[in-house]
Amino acid sequence: MPDKAGLRARLLAARALLTTEEVRRAADELAAAALRLPELAEARTVAAYVSVGREPGTRALIDALRARGVRVLLPVLLADNDLDWAVYEGAHGLARARLSLLEPSGPRLGPEAVAEADAVLLPGLAVDARGMRLGRGGGSYDRVLARLARVGADPALVVLLYPHEVVARVPEEPHDHPVHAVVTPDGVRRFAAPGPR
Repeated sequence: MPDKAGLRARLLAARALLTTEEVRRAADELAAAALRLPELAEARTVAAYVSVGREPGTRALIDALRARGVRVLLPVLLADNDLDWAVYEGAHGLARARLSLLEPSGPRLGPEAVAEADAVLLPGLAVDARGMRLGRGGGSYDRVLARLARVGADPALVVLLYPHEVVARVPEEPHDHPVHAVVTPDGVRRFAAPGPR
């Protein structure tokens, strides 16, 4: 099995080869597929993120959720790589931040605000047949998932990926958590994640 660093490098290299048109088309298809998910259709609050670069696009999805009246929380990266949260008020309320991220400029709600979410959209580079997610390695979302577990919150955990990023197996460590579903432009795949869900 490849190590996490090697797998990340290969997946990021594959993303770099995607054209702007391929990224845009995939974002539209991802939004359409994700909006059909019952976990998002029934959610009152969704913790999401603003995609950047060649990441699977989230802009159309978060705008559609907001238009439905869903309270969308977006992350604000803290100096220690933990995440604070703020409400998404539309594209006009986003500001450039470090690491080329786009973050909401409104009031901060605190790192614990993610526990209010009915669903959490997680960035990632891959997910495997067991629902194990490979992130970018910064640990921000490992902290989010640990925080959710600590307070007993059980939101739907959903990853948005390109089809080739659903792989047979990713390396895992004891702190890694499985997700409930992955959405690609090709559709949705669900996993039997542990816990009450």
